[in-house]
Amino acid sequence: MDETPLPEVTEQFARTLAPEPDDVIAEMDDRADREGFPTVGPAVGAWLRLLARLTDAERVFEFGSGFGYSAYWMAPALPADGQLILTEIDADELDAAREYFRRGGYADRAVFEHGDATDIVGRYDGPFDVVLLDNEKDRYVETFEAVRGKVPVGGVVAADNVIEAVPLDFADIRALLAGESVEASDGSRGIADYLTHVRDDPDFETGLLPLGEGVAVSVRVA
Repeated sequence: MDETPLPEVTEQFARTLAPEPDDVIAEMDDRADREGFPTVGPAVGAWLRLLARLTDAERVFEFGSGFGYSAYWMAPALPADGQLILTEIDADELDAAREYFRRGGYADRAVFEHGDATDIVGRYDGPFDVVLLDNEKDRYVETFEAVRGKVPVGGVVAADNVIEAVPLDFADIRALLAGESVEASDGSRGIADYLTHVRDDPDFETGLLPLGEGVAVSVRVA
C-alpha cells in the first residue's frame, strides 16, 4: 500500500485549476521554498479563497498566520470593507505579512494581531464567516471551542494539517480514530481528538479536503 497519504499528482492537478498567483504570492511561494517555511500552498490557498466566496465572507479569522500566505489567498474574496484578522506569535512574521498585504493592495481589509490567537479571539464578538485553524495541533479542540459560538449558520471552520505535517504520524491518527491504543505524539493525538470532536458536534458537518497536508472543513448547519 502507498504510504503517502496525499499523492503529489492530486496536488499538481489541483494547481492547474487554481487562479493564477499574483507577483506577491509568487514571491511568498519562493520565500517558503527557500526557507522551508510551511504554507498551505497554492492548491489549498485557492480552495480557501473559494470557501470565502461561497460563504460571501465579510469577516475571516485566522489562528496562526505566519507571514500571511493563506490570508493573502483569501483577501481578494472579501469586500473592501471586509475584515480579515491575522494572528501570529512571531512579530517578524507578522511584520512581513503586513508588508505583503500593503504591496498587494489588501491592507484596507486586514487586521494584524500579535500574540496567542486563542486569547486574541476573545476580544472579538464575531461573526466570522470563515475561520482557519493553523496553530498548535494539540490545541485544535481548545481553539475550535474558543471560536465556535462566533461562527454563523453557513459559516466554515477549516483546520489545516489534519493528515500530515512535521509533528504528525498519519498511521497513529488513523489508529486513534479507530479507537486503538497507541503511543502517539501530542500533535497526532490532538488532530485525532479534533476530528472526533467536530465529527460528533451536531451543529457542524465536516468533510476532508485531500490537498496540501489535509484540511478538515466544517460547515455550521444549526
